[in-house]
Amino acid sequence: MLLLVVLAAAAWTATMSPALGLTAPVITPTRAQSYAMAEIVKPTYTPSPIPTQPPTQEPTITPQPIAEAVIIENTPVSEYVQPVQDGASAEPVYGGSKYILVDISEQHMYVYENDALAFSFIASTGMNNATRTGSFSVLNKISNAYGATWNIWMPNWLGIYWAGSLQNGIHALPILPDGSQLWAGFLGTPISYGCVVLGAYESQLLYDWAEIGTPVEIQW
Repeated sequence: MLLLVVLAAAAWTATMSPALGLTAPVITPTRAQSYAMAEIVKPTYTPSPIPTQPPTQEPTITPQPIAEAVIIENTPVSEYVQPVQDGASAEPVYGGSKYILVDISEQHMYVYENDALAFSFIASTGMNNATRTGSFSVLNKISNAYGATWNIWMPNWLGIYWAGSLQNGIHALPILPDGSQLWAGFLGTPISYGCVVLGAYESQLLYDWAEIGTPVEIQW
């Protein structure tokens, strides 16, 4: 009996011993063990830092000197507006309901239609009281008046009165040869040599709205 027990123990030891070339029992990992192993070998991702772009700076526009106004406004009328033809009326007859009021003391323009305020614009008139007061009217309209002598453009031109061989009017900030606006940043103060100056957007609104013959009153 003792011999049988010893033989059984030896057989069991040989079965479990890798040295005898026998296969050891396969141990199947549990689901929890598999998950833990997967977690260990799972690669991690570290995002690269996103480079920060420097803030975009707004371009700085240097206003042109007010003295340049003399160059702009003294352009002979024949170079940027149509002269009045012989026998033509300088004051067109108007039967509409539109009216433009320029207040020099306020540097402001009030635009009326049917006695109701249609627009209210910041404006600039002439230096040293160069803008004449009185009752006038829109004599002509030129979408982009050109001063050939100095290569200057005056968008949304509305001629309103004559000063000798020159014509003063209402227009947008003049455009210089480099594309910049003359007097930008100075609207609301007297800057021109007689004309009434508006911002580009405001002058476009007025130009589209105004009619030939629309009354223009300029007062203090």
